[in-house]
Amino acid sequence: MGKNILKSFLFYIIFIIILGLLYPLLVTGISKIIFPAKSEGSLIYIGGKAVGSELIGQNFIGDKYFHPRPSAAGKDGYDAMSSGGSNLAPTNKDFISTVSERLAAFKKENNLPDNTIIPADIVTASGSGLDPDISIESAMLQVERISKARSIPANEIQDLITKNTENRILGFLGEPKVNVLKINILLDNLGK
Repeated sequence: MGKNILKSFLFYIIFIIILGLLYPLLVTGISKIIFPAKSEGSLIYIGGKAVGSELIGQNFIGDKYFHPRPSAAGKDGYDAMSSGGSNLAPTNKDFISTVSERLAAFKKENNLPDNTIIPADIVTASGSGLDPDISIESAMLQVERISKARSIPANEIQDLITKNTENRILGFLGEPKVNVLKINILLDNLGK
């Protein structure tokens, strides 16, 4: 019986080394060679300083920027260490109240008429609470506000959206979208 316990313990140690150390190192090494930017978190640098990741949503405030999806991640939202949705059902009174408040605020900040149809993505948090993208419709509804704040013609901002639209994956998965961090950096690069 002692030999069986010793063999079991040795197999346990061997598999810890193989699966807990060697395999993760191998996969990490391969990913750094094949996908160097993605394996480092798809970070975006400006002047040698990381300003964010194209995979993690962050909050932008002010009239000069595209605003992201709301976040339920963490106490104040956009906390990558507390990724998660609100877990409230669509019929939950708190959820309905929160979405109604977001809807009214979005229409007000973008000076939209009450009968404007607002895309769901701009008033509801994603499952992770950190979605970095917004729909094309959500971006287009923000154009006039940004145009006035930056004194840039609206058609230039619309062209920026069109040129930076990420299409469906494999042509049929998901919806066309715009990465909020990337497009806000491009807006800042316009110098206005």
